[in-house]
Amino acid sequence: MTELDIQLFLRLLEASILGGIIGLEREYRSKVAGFRTHFLVALGSALFMIISIYGFDNENVTYDASRVAAQIVSGIGFIGAGAIIFQKHAVRGLTTAAGLWVTAAIGVCAGSGRFFLAAASTVMVLLSLETLNFVLSKLGKKIVSLSISAHSKNEINSILQNLKNSGFEVDTYNMELKRKSDGDVYVLTMEVKVKRKEYERKVTELFANFDEVSIDTI
Repeated sequence: MTELDIQLFLRLLEASILGGIIGLEREYRSKVAGFRTHFLVALGSALFMIISIYGFDNENVTYDASRVAAQIVSGIGFIGAGAIIFQKHAVRGLTTAAGLWVTAAIGVCAGSGRFFLAAASTVMVLLSLETLNFVLSKLGKKIVSLSISAHSKNEINSILQNLKNSGFEVDTYNMELKRKSDGDVYVLTMEVKVKRKEYERKVTELFANFDEVSIDTI
């Protein structure tokens, strides 16, 4: 093992650690792409970068190391696209996809030997994610998934109207009729937005006035 091998290993190690740190934050937030995904993206990007710089160290071969980095940028888009979910007119996973994109950049940075820039970028990513999460927890709105059921369609319509009057923003909803032994039941599944710091109180107060409506999941 040469001194160069040790240096290249350290580059891979730093890329893996930094990618894993970002992945842990995403894992903690229960996101689609967690520790393993970010770890592998950073490691793979660094490895590709090292190969592009040192893998063709032959005087008879002409190459451009930047070409591999460019392919990493475009290739990571496929993984990012897989993290984005479009469901019922709502888009989820954009932040996770962007996190994978910047994690690949951090891997490339570490693979090229720019240790400080890679570490600084990781700190900036974590600060942006955690700071934003803290601010949103105080001032932002929370998306709440609700599933309720009632025997009367009028009760369901009244719930929807009261949700809007109580400051909830109804993003999507779907109502279906289920046949049961004790009669027909209308089941309403929806996603609503409400201020984070008061959503539990508002939901409890809202449904306390509807005796015929039961909350299945929240």
